[in-house]
Amino acid sequence: MQQFQHYIGGIFSDGSAQFESRDPATGDVWAMMPEARADDVNAAVNAAYDAFFDPTWANMTASARGKLLYRLADLIAENAQVLAKLETRDTGKIIRETSAQIAYVAEYYRYYAGLADKIEGAHLPIDKPDMEVWLRREPLGVVAAIVPWNSQLFLSAVKIGPALAAGCTVVLKASEEGPAPMLEFARIFDKAGFPPGVLNVVTGFGAECGAALTTHPKVDHVAFTGGPETARQIVRNSAENLASTSLELGGKSPFIVFEDADIESAVNAQVSGIFAAAGQSCVAGSRLIISNKIKNIFLMRLKEKAEAVVIGSPDDMATEVGPLCTKGQLQTAVDLVAASQAAGAKVITGGIPIDGNGNYFPPTIIDCSAAPDAPCLTSEFFGPVLSVLSFDTEAEALQLANDTAFGLASGIFTKDLTRAHRMIRGIRAGIVWVNMYRAVSPIAPFGGHGLSGHGREGGIQAALDYTKVKAVWLRTSDDPIPDPFIMR
Repeated sequence: MQQFQHYIGGIFSDGSAQFESRDPATGDVWAMMPEARADDVNAAVNAAYDAFFDPTWANMTASARGKLLYRLADLIAENAQVLAKLETRDTGKIIRETSAQIAYVAEYYRYYAGLADKIEGAHLPIDKPDMEVWLRREPLGVVAAIVPWNSQLFLSAVKIGPALAAGCTVVLKASEEGPAPMLEFARIFDKAGFPPGVLNVVTGFGAECGAALTTHPKVDHVAFTGGPETARQIVRNSAENLASTSLELGGKSPFIVFEDADIESAVNAQVSGIFAAAGQSCVAGSRLIISNKIKNIFLMRLKEKAEAVVIGSPDDMATEVGPLCTKGQLQTAVDLVAASQAAGAKVITGGIPIDGNGNYFPPTIIDCSAAPDAPCLTSEFFGPVLSVLSFDTEAEALQLANDTAFGLASGIFTKDLTRAHRMIRGIRAGIVWVNMYRAVSPIAPFGGHGLSGHGREGGIQAALDYTKVKAVWLRTSDDPIPDPFIMR
């Protein structure tokens, strides 16, 4: 039985309580996790607050901050396999995905390490004589970063990286569902040489740990990835401290295939877009919108691919789809498929849980052409379930794509680039992939609108979002300031 600890003020410590973590592949308890209560959260925020004003961090040059981030990136790369195995064990995400993703996470820290000394102010050509006015970009302060269990190392990197590059300090709340990789990440971070309190890592449940963190008077910004309902509560909580927020909330992303698309390429992209990570991805292409001219041949090929997917233990490199993270997710998938069938949708393949102790659900395709109100079309649920709609015209495809309250990602498959540009302009989404899907880079911003949230992670803008602008006025004249009460 492994034991994990919180990381607060540069010290590893047990939480006020503990809770069990179960292996999604077997259902067995494999580790004990620390549970942060209000006192633990208060200690973490105070540690971050003190570190923010401590000259060791506050007066550190931007170049020096960048060098620490480079060191952290190197340590992540060196320990990528350790982190990958822990994420696989605690979340059920397959080892071939965690290994590749965590190795790439180091590039995010390298990107923000390079940006640390490039966060610049500006000189203003002010309309008053004898005045110099310039803008300084200064760090926001203490950042509360809250991440879900899926892709925690990636989703924390796009918060921690830009926040530290800008000079902020961070309290990271790892998800109570699978926090092991983030608690191990704290040990790696500790070796990088940052001053104590610059990063603090805790885990716990939303009712106490999350509420204490998002309402804390010393928190200046809340960066959250998760679901809309939790986000609404975070926004309500932020009324207590007037903290700013950035929210990345997932979606029901449209995957649009026109009749002239390369079918094999689009099928492969669709398999990756919905069945990779067992569908447990915020950008999952969960709504296939397919031209009626190729619908039958496309679905036939897609069904073949889905049924050929290798389902198995997440720590086996041959496995292509592993278990869902929790029993609750498994039951949600079962219930939504049943409700969609009751609404008139037709299951093409899958839909029935796999017998055994783990949380296994097969790749599932549901034709919703006769059930446009099926729950699987509107509800975001993390699972390998694809909902299918069809269209005859470009206008109809665009209407179906935008028929959602979410707006995170989208995919367009066509060889007609003028059509692609029309669709790019018309789709309401923060990300549009054309003839590809599910690609990310530290250089490109990531985010959406509507129920997919607001703010961007990745790219230069993310670093700027962790700063505030200070206007500085300097009078250059040596003449006395005139008496304001003498009229001239």
